[in-house]
This record gives sequence, C-alpha cells and structure tokens, in this order.
Amino acid sequence: MRYLPHTEAEVREMLEAIGVSSIDDLFAPIPAPLRSKPLDLEPALDEAALMAHLERLADKNEAAKDLSFLGAGMYDHHIPPAVDQLLLRSEFYTAYTPYQGEVSQGTLQAIFEFQTMVCELFDMEVANASMYDAASATAEAVLMARRIAKGKRNKVILSGALHPHAIDTVRTYLKGLDDEPNMVVTGVTADGLTDLDSVKDALAGEPAALVVGYPNFFGCVEDLEALGAAIHDAGGLLVTQTSEPYALSMLQAPGTAGADICVGEGQALAVPPQFGGPGVGLFACRQKFVRQMPGRLVGETVDETGKRCFVLTLSTREQHIRRDRATSNICTNHGLIALAFAIRTAMLGRSGFEQAGKTCLRAAAYLETKLKDLDGYELPYGAPTFNEVVVRRKAGKAAPMLAALAAQGILAGVDLGQFSDAWDHDFLVAVTEKHSKEDIDRLVDALASA
Repeated sequence: MRYLPHTEAEVREMLEAIGVSSIDDLFAPIPAPLRSKPLDLEPALDEAALMAHLERLADKNEAAKDLSFLGAGMYDHHIPPAVDQLLLRSEFYTAYTPYQGEVSQGTLQAIFEFQTMVCELFDMEVANASMYDAASATAEAVLMARRIAKGKRNKVILSGALHPHAIDTVRTYLKGLDDEPNMVVTGVTADGLTDLDSVKDALAGEPAALVVGYPNFFGCVEDLEALGAAIHDAGGLLVTQTSEPYALSMLQAPGTAGADICVGEGQALAVPPQFGGPGVGLFACRQKFVRQMPGRLVGETVDETGKRCFVLTLSTREQHIRRDRATSNICTNHGLIALAFAIRTAMLGRSGFEQAGKTCLRAAAYLETKLKDLDGYELPYGAPTFNEVVVRRKAGKAAPMLAALAAQGILAGVDLGQFSDAWDHDFLVAVTEKHSKEDIDRLVDALASA
C-alpha cells in the first residue's frame, strides 16, 4: 500500500458506502471472459532491491554510447543541463491548463514566448501553442488548406521527397474525411528534389495545397520560390515542413520564400531524440488564415488595471465550439517540450543559433568530402544540403552493413530501404555540432571496412 493514497480501512469504508463488499464487485457488469486475468507478478521487493533490479534491467538496453549519425526527423543536438534544471521548476512541470488566465500567467507567457520564437524562425505572422509532432502538424496543415479553400478544392499535392511518415499521416487523416483521398505524390528528380514538372502535371483539378520538405527527407534544400510560384498560380497554398530547425539558421526562412503555412519539428531545439519522441510540432501561418489554424493560441493584453498579461485568445477545438465549426480535434499541445524549445532557443540567441548552424554545415561539408573519395559508396543526389546526406552502397544493401556497424557501437545512418525497395542501397547520415572531425573519420573508416 506504500504507493497508494488510501488505507485498507478507507477502502472498506468507501465500499460499504456504495454497497459492495469488494473492489472486484465493481467489475461484475463486465462479462467474465472480457475481464483481464490477474497479472503473474513476481513477489514484491523492498526499495533497495527494487532499484538494483531496475538497474540490471536498464543495463540490458543497447544505447549509442559511441557514435550516432541518425537523423531523418529526429536529431542529436546539444541540450545543455540548464534546460532540464529550468524545466524542473515546479511552476512549470506541475502546470497543466492555461484556461484560467488569472492563475496561469506563467504558463501563458511561456507559450506566448514560444509562439513568438516560432514566428521568427519561420518568418511568419502567427503561430499556435504547438502540435504533437511534425507529421501531425503536416496533416493538420493540409486540412487547414482545404478549409481555406471552402470546399471548392480538396486535392492536395505532396512532394515525393517529403518524409514518408508525413505522407502516411496525411493519407490517414484524409481517409477519415474522404472515401478516396484526393492526394497526389509527386516524383523526385535525380538530384533528390521535388520534380517541378510533376507538380505542374498535378495542378489540374485546382489543388488546395502543395506540401514540400525544407530541407526535404533526403536532406536536400528545395527551391521554394519556384514551387510556390507554381502552386500560387493555380490558386493553392504552399505548405513547408522543416524537421531540422537548425537548418533555418543558414537557409532563407520559408515565410520569406513565399510559404503560406509552415510546420516543423522542434525536438532538435528542445530535447534529445529519446527513442524517437516525444517531440513538439511547430505550426505557423499568415495572419489572414489565423481563424482556420488548429490548436490554440495565446495572446497578450492588459488587465483592468492596465497591467500586461496573457490570455488564451483562440481555441477553435471540438471541446470549445460546435464540432462542425472546429478546426481540429487535437486536445492538447506538447507544452513541456514547447517550453524546453523556448528555453534552449533563448539560451542560444540569434548569434548562438547561427554559430551552431555553421558548425553543422562545416561538419557536413567535411563528411561529404570524405565520402566522395570512399570506394564502394557514392552520393546519389547533387542538390545543396545542410547537415544530412544520402549515401549509396554500390554493391549490396545498406541494412546488413548498418546492422554490422551498430554491433560495433556506431549508428551509421537510417536505412532508407525500410521505406522503399527502390532505396534499399541507400542510407541517410546526419551530423550535428556534437560530431567532431575525429568522429566523422571514425565513421568513414568503419564504412570503408564494412
């Protein structure tokens, strides 16, 4: 009973008050075959023995204690201990809802600052309080574009160079709305970019939006202005997805390049990869579209005494308004991860952000130089990149080679063959400011001997 709030006497008293003799009686309406069987648990341990047991279990985990070059949407950037220490402040980690503005000023201000940073990152006019992750944010952006079209357009064009998980998520969202989702996935050029001719072929039927990665799934930097011009001429919106926010320290902001809705993943600026999550979805758009934005939005105002304060300004979710008028059924936002994003971004500042980006860019340039001279491998795509590059084995699939290196403590990249048989010789390598020249040399030497 140590970890339970009620004593045995209190439990008996409550059972007597409702007229049953045991807790099991509460489940009597559930047919016996449908009830869970008692768990076959080991005998209870005291605290010291329990901690020792948990440590033995933890030691069985295989961690990238040496080198990890994984990316593809989750990136291993440096997260200072100060971020966690600030998150441990009780006014942050115990706060839940921002609905009562009079008791939630800290939470509301933190969200407001987060929104401001996302707007600056994307060069957009308004951002929401965050989404679950990049994939769900992308799908919500597609639904938003269809709402803006007001039923006149339900077709969407997705770049074939978009993250496959994002494509699958959009398809799932649309399948919940349409019997046959009106969705076209474009081709990819020999340089790893969205095929503009394929986009133009898909413009027939008045599409609501074109969605592209920036950088895209292969790490390549798309020509947003050309793609934006094509979709805008057809009356649709340009949606960009940025899974690596550090790339925007070096690249032109998507809003500057003509994007109408910008989404992304904030994990790299918030928390370590952590087995693939949780992350935090970024979502921003033009001011004129704000009433179609999903999620919620915090605004700044003044109270009756003229003092600056913050309020929940927009909440067009199903639990707030009629379902047929709601923009989303997302019921929350990743508030703690969004706070970590805001803390880390504030710690970096503009100059620190740019410095980290330059470090990533230099590391990637060095990696590409070494790989170009490596026998048995090639770089199939020639488009500009930031910190991620596709590498192709000339003979043999990538998966067994990557597994062999993982056994040596080197996670050399993400096997692209898991997404398509056409890519089974390819793997995606990402570098960050955490990778030294010696780390990259060790990777290249391991690839040479694989």
